[in-house]
Amino acid sequence: MVRTTVALVNALTPGEQRGRAYPAPNAPGVAAAESLRTVYPDHREVTDAEGAELAEVAARLRTVFAAVAADDIDAAATEVNALLEESHARPMLERHDGEPWHLHFHGPGGTLAGEWAASCATGLAIVLGSEFSDRLGVCTAPHCDRVYVDVSRNGTRRFCSTACQNRVKTAAFRARSRAD
Repeated sequence: MVRTTVALVNALTPGEQRGRAYPAPNAPGVAAAESLRTVYPDHREVTDAEGAELAEVAARLRTVFAAVAADDIDAAATEVNALLEESHARPMLERHDGEPWHLHFHGPGGTLAGEWAASCATGLAIVLGSEFSDRLGVCTAPHCDRVYVDVSRNGTRRFCSTACQNRVKTAAFRARSRAD
């Protein structure tokens, strides 16, 4: 669920990515569907209205990553708790679309954005309530504010992608070369 959260935040919130401006998507439904399909390949189409609602949720989820990156776990937890309450998140076993029983965190009859808000907030709550709360982050590369979840063994990830990591290492190498 946290991977889905990362995908939604990075696809639907404006900012910077890999040294370039990253505008809000013109077609939020398409961007939302594409990001959801990175984790759930068979996810249905998303309307632009649903995508716009998901973009609002993604903006709030982004504040959780930013708070963790700023070592403000209290602010992160406060935002997650607000999302959990507003979305009426609760665990529930469901079976649909030929799948076996699996855990959902929303009740029946909600909106797409509300369902994902509940699920994403629950995933973040599980991480924040564990010893892995420092595994959520915002890319430390210059001119990039994409978020990530660190699933590495040693927990030392600082970049959203290898592209950003390589960009920073290349810049450092060039700076050292010029200094010599």
